[in-house]
Amino acid sequence: MKWNLRLAAAQRDIWKSSQLQAMLADAGLVISAGKMSNLWSGQPVTIRLDDLDIICEVLGCEPNDLMVREPEKARAQRPASTPTRAAVAGEHPRLERRVGRTEPPL
Repeated sequence: MKWNLRLAAAQRDIWKSSQLQAMLADAGLVISAGKMSNLWSGQPVTIRLDDLDIICEVLGCEPNDLMVREPEKARAQRPASTPTRAAVAGEHPRLERRVGRTEPPL
C-alpha cells in the first residue's frame, strides 16, 4: 500500500505537518511529533482505524484517498512457485521411508 497523506493534505491547502497536527488535535486526536513526522513523510506500518477515521474527517476524504493499492509490489514479494514434476507413463512414484510414528497413539 502507498500512503498518500501528504498529497491528500496538499489537495486541501495543508502544507505543513504542524498545521495538520493542530487540526487533528482539535478533532480529538493528539499525535506526538515523532508519530506525526512518520505519518507525514513516511510509510506507517500500522494505523489504528479510529485514527484513520479522524484523519479522514479532518481532511474531508475517504480512506482510499490516503491508501493506494500496489498489487505489483505484492506480486513481486510472492515466492516463485516451483514447478512440480509431471508423472511419466510407466514410471512408479518414489516412495520415501518415514522414520517415527505413523499412527496416532492409542
